[in-house]
Amino acid sequence: MAANVALDALLHEHRRFPPPPELSASANAQPEIYDEAAKDHLAFWEQMAERLDWAERWDHVLDWELPYAKWFVGGKLNAAVNCVDRHVAAGRGDMVAFHWVADAEHDRRDVTYADLHREVCKAANALTELGIQAGDRVAIYMPMIPETVVAMLACARIGAPHTVVFCGFSAEALRGRILDCNCRAVITVDGQFRRGSPAPVKPTVDDAVAACPDVRHVLVVRRTGDEVNWQDGRDHWWHDAVDPQPEEHEAQAFDAEHPLYIMYTSGTTAKPKGILHTTGGYLTHVSATHHYIFDLQPETDVYWCAADIGWVTGHSYIVYGPLANGATSLMYEGTPHPGDKDRWWKLIEEHKVTILYTAPTTIRTFMKWGAQELQRYDLSSLRVLGSVGEPINPEAWIWYHTYVGGGKAPVVDTWWQTETGGILITPLPGITEAKPGAAMRPFPGISADVVDDEGKPVPNGSGGFLVITQPWPGMLRGIWGDDQRYRHTYWSRFDGVYFAGDGAKKDEDGDLWLLGRVDDVMNVSGHRISTAEIEHALVGHPSVAEAAVVGATDAITGQAIVAFVTVRGHVADDDAGGERFVEDLRNHVATAIGPIAKPRQIMITPELPKTRSGKIMRRLLRDIAENRELGDVTTLLDPTITDMIRERMADRAEEHEG
Repeated sequence: MAANVALDALLHEHRRFPPPPELSASANAQPEIYDEAAKDHLAFWEQMAERLDWAERWDHVLDWELPYAKWFVGGKLNAAVNCVDRHVAAGRGDMVAFHWVADAEHDRRDVTYADLHREVCKAANALTELGIQAGDRVAIYMPMIPETVVAMLACARIGAPHTVVFCGFSAEALRGRILDCNCRAVITVDGQFRRGSPAPVKPTVDDAVAACPDVRHVLVVRRTGDEVNWQDGRDHWWHDAVDPQPEEHEAQAFDAEHPLYIMYTSGTTAKPKGILHTTGGYLTHVSATHHYIFDLQPETDVYWCAADIGWVTGHSYIVYGPLANGATSLMYEGTPHPGDKDRWWKLIEEHKVTILYTAPTTIRTFMKWGAQELQRYDLSSLRVLGSVGEPINPEAWIWYHTYVGGGKAPVVDTWWQTETGGILITPLPGITEAKPGAAMRPFPGISADVVDDEGKPVPNGSGGFLVITQPWPGMLRGIWGDDQRYRHTYWSRFDGVYFAGDGAKKDEDGDLWLLGRVDDVMNVSGHRISTAEIEHALVGHPSVAEAAVVGATDAITGQAIVAFVTVRGHVADDDAGGERFVEDLRNHVATAIGPIAKPRQIMITPELPKTRSGKIMRRLLRDIAENRELGDVTTLLDPTITDMIRERMADRAEEHEG
């Protein structure tokens, strides 16, 4: 198939990267971990569960009645106790849990495990005093501040499942989530800072809960000091409700399958899905993967996951995984922006960050800005680099490894989803050879395969659909309130296995290359072409910084390829030079993949529409390509980008008609 040519070429173009010898000898993971897990994957996960503190040990490891799993059946534990109390009890209370740095340069503080324990206990007491009980749902609509972590852990401590909503979603989006899981309370802030300027938050909450009659309390952290509307009896200042509370709270142990949180994933048309995660299996999964995949050494490492807590990456690899492992983390409220291009590198140098986990879109943004922005700083502390969110193109992998990691830090390109709870496919630093752009192999204890349309495993060198063939501890336990949708979405495509919704390819060695969502596989004149492969080809051009490719309806070919590109240099798209450059890009794609993959249209734009966490919103680009009305754009880092791209497309269409 023509669409496979690009990956075949990349496999030969980029050399392999063996694990660093200095890391291999002392890494948390050793080669035998794969064989041990393959021999008995239930015994492996049982061993991983023993890394946690359990109030009552489980009777047996797994009950599996497809598609429903119960892990560590009969076991009882408390997530907050595992994330905080046990470290304090072990004498590590003075250890920093978070170096927190605000969007504003002057606002920062260190939060120790003892600090975290005190504040979580006080917040748990406050929630209890407000009448929140085990099983009640609590919505959290907050930015990247320490109180967000405190709120999550306080909910976990009293057994109240939380649903964290990204602090940037609209009132309508927040309202829908609150109503879907029938929240009893909302925890929020008066406002937040974006690029140093205050932005209101509580008005959005007020609009949302106006149509949520079961919300009895709104707890508000004072962040900006701006004036806010107030409803007596419902609204409570955090400092009034929490600060006077006792600093001790006796935590109850909950069943391993007690709901921990509900995380909503957005769909393109259907309402968001409330993904349910429970306590014991999830905490086992995220603590184990965080420990091994990032080779965490809690006494010496400073770990930075640059996601937002409002997304699942923040849940698993800012809060629950790192805290369960006693890590010291950097938490940064801001995001990369052109007015402060070197802020990240300052933070890494200042805090001597050793592990960095971020998204390919962010890496490509830094590539566009140039390596000179980071070469003034000492990044030699970095020893492990991680990638998350979408398949990383080989060029970004090489740049990340070379300039950010100094050519020595291994890159772990991780694949997982909101639904999986934690990482499923990844290299392991110290023992896994790396190939730029490849996710390599499943984490020990995870069984994954690539199958064809009939569900049969494909041979090496072939592509198809990624499936998970055995249950795993961090897996979702369902879609909140919608059992039928859970069965249909994840278990109906192929018999007996979980269908991830992503395409993948096995190379000749059997290593895995992720190709993105299968709904991003286009059918152009009968040829199935992955948007990810075309994006890889485009960013392989020396003048291209970033690319996003979508399929648009075409009367002749069924679907046509439309590409949106940001460039490194000063190539214009409104003169003859720009036209020549666009044609050069089309030919570049044809050379890399084949003539059938030539984009019908290439739009050069200064930026791509991204969420605040760095995810490219290809759904909006599809709407623009097909001239549809755009949905909610409030989650974008810069909502004006979509208008600018639409105007450029309209201008280009007029030029061609003329």
